[in-house]
Amino acid sequence: MQGDQQQFFSSGTSYPQQQPGYGIGFAPQQAGMQPGFHPSAFAPSAGSPDGYSPYDAESATVKGFDFNDQTIRRGFIKKVYSILTLQLSITFVFVAFVMNHEPTQLFIRRNPSLFWIAFLVMIGTMIAISCCGELRRKAPANFIFLGLFTFAESFLVSMVAATYKSEEVLLAFGITAAVCLGLTLFAFQTKWDFTMMGGILFTAVVVLFLFGLIAMFFPGKTMQIVYSSCGALLFSFYLVYDTQIMMGGSHKFSISPEEYVFAALCLYLDVINIFLHILSIIGASRN
Repeated sequence: MQGDQQQFFSSGTSYPQQQPGYGIGFAPQQAGMQPGFHPSAFAPSAGSPDGYSPYDAESATVKGFDFNDQTIRRGFIKKVYSILTLQLSITFVFVAFVMNHEPTQLFIRRNPSLFWIAFLVMIGTMIAISCCGELRRKAPANFIFLGLFTFAESFLVSMVAATYKSEEVLLAFGITAAVCLGLTLFAFQTKWDFTMMGGILFTAVVVLFLFGLIAMFFPGKTMQIVYSSCGALLFSFYLVYDTQIMMGGSHKFSISPEEYVFAALCLYLDVINIFLHILSIIGASRN
């Protein structure tokens, strides 16, 4: 696991290759439990042609970039958050439309195969973006795959949200927005370096995945609240971790400024998973 992280990120001022020591974990969609994904499990192996080019500490360049330069860093962060804002806007529109348009809800319920199609598209595009370095760094292919992923994920999120009441979804949306804003500001100003927690977070994802499997056999409100609370807490840490990985600077691990699509994908998944787990907690506590 730590080896995977070394493949994606390099130590110190270097740049290496869904997300640092991530793994992919999802809980069964039973008893209101929601899936949680993280791209890092698909990171290329060391020395693979799809891996990141190491940052040269002496020349301070990565393919012509000096990530210590404030202008480059600000431009990279601005691009990532612009993409993230567009992704979240698309998801919000999907959720709002499905929840307020009964014919669409009926159509989805009568065609359960749509779920599996969207699920396969989401998984396939996430693997492609995470594993294929050239694909995610070259436009327009990277934007096409990210767009397909975003639409598929938005459709899946809207299907989940449609099973809850409108006020529960709005409450979860508000809490998620406040939590993510607070965590992002914390990640930007804190002196604590969370980029060294990749191994711990990967282990936590595996434990959460196993917990979800066990919870399938013990359905109930308490189990759902405990599982979702653990998931929300874990992806909150991931949001801080991914934000600092994107920031670079004085942090131990950082990501190349060419990887704006991958960085946006990671942050988007963090926000979506926090939202789903908070929604699950609200739904369980009100039933």
